[in-house]
Amino acid sequence: MVARRVSDEDLLAAVKAAGSIKGAARSLGMAHSSIGERFKRLTGSVQRNDTELAFASERGLLGTEPVLPGYALKRSTAVYGKEGEVVRQYVTQAKAPGQLGVLPAGHVVKGVSQLRDAQGRVTQEWVKTRIDPGAVDVVAAIKAVFDQYKGRATLAPPPTDTDRDLMSVYVLTDVHHGLLAWSKEGGEDYDISIGSERLRTCMRDLVSMAPRSSEALILNLGDYFHNNDQRNVTPGSGHQLDVDSRYFKVAMTGVTLFQDVIELALAKHDTVRVRCLRGNHDPEASVALQIALAAFYHANPRVTVELDPADMFFHRFGATLIGACHGDRMKPDRMAMSMAMLRPLDWGASKFRWFLFGHIHHESVKEVGNVRCESFQTICAKDAYAASHGYLAGQSLNSVTLHRERGEIGRHRVNVMPPSKAAA
Repeated sequence: MVARRVSDEDLLAAVKAAGSIKGAARSLGMAHSSIGERFKRLTGSVQRNDTELAFASERGLLGTEPVLPGYALKRSTAVYGKEGEVVRQYVTQAKAPGQLGVLPAGHVVKGVSQLRDAQGRVTQEWVKTRIDPGAVDVVAAIKAVFDQYKGRATLAPPPTDTDRDLMSVYVLTDVHHGLLAWSKEGGEDYDISIGSERLRTCMRDLVSMAPRSSEALILNLGDYFHNNDQRNVTPGSGHQLDVDSRYFKVAMTGVTLFQDVIELALAKHDTVRVRCLRGNHDPEASVALQIALAAFYHANPRVTVELDPADMFFHRFGATLIGACHGDRMKPDRMAMSMAMLRPLDWGASKFRWFLFGHIHHESVKEVGNVRCESFQTICAKDAYAASHGYLAGQSLNSVTLHRERGEIGRHRVNVMPPSKAAA
């Protein structure tokens, strides 16, 4: 490259026009090192490359108008003569701010850190984000189920010769769909496939044994899903969970499985009422389940999916007032009191009062006054946590038959056989 003589003014002008030392060297036909050394002497910079350019711009050596590419005018000071003319002008340029910050899709704010000056003004800010757990997965899983079934239930003909004075209550509690267990830890292997087949088989047997009640109530007492989102921890305590597969698959197969339960009941009963209560494992996932089922059966007059955000459920069938909750937030005494306080008219019109709850995975009955507060067994296996804490109650699925005037008149039970032998 042939060296050429360039004045200091031309060199600074070339750097200003190009926006970089490398670009100025190219436009002047000079070596980058030559331009760099002269620029450093002219500006007094002790740095190189882009930092030299920033240093020069802050001292105003590259002019003020227009502002350098990628820079913003931070401050300008003028010195005026006796006649009011500008004698000298000092400017400070700084790197221009970046684009307006926007959270990435599917993220939520996790935390914010700030850098402040002596007066407490924010000079810099760092926003920490994390993936919004489950939001996209729930929507996608529900959509996948709807695509499979084309978004609506097929209207099957109702059964014949049903008894209008009877209601069958199918109690689903602590199904924990998605739970993963290993026989060497909990006594039996368990996953989505095993759990789904177990619930379908137990429900089919219960329906076959139940009388031809005109009405059916499928009461999900909570913790239908083992995990609430893809983090695989309990939302309240952060307890780590053993989960089979990705959350998308857990949610998708869980909705489909519940549809199969409803279809089995429809084959035996004129109408089916469904209520899904939240559990401590699935407070948000249970809401998604309700919405999905309600949308799927919205045009089916034989199915009522209750969309109620309350943690408790109440329904009166003739002389029997039914109440239910998951059971993690109140004891039986408070359950009975809540029934009397929240449903005074139904309380006065009823002769039998029955409050159902889950959460504890075993059977218990406590009579509070004339309110029978009752918990039920689960059908799911014991995971490592349950086995290590000695939570080893039996497993079963139950249905209860109510008469419109005489209250409870019968029960049916399908037991889950215990493992044939202990793990080796």
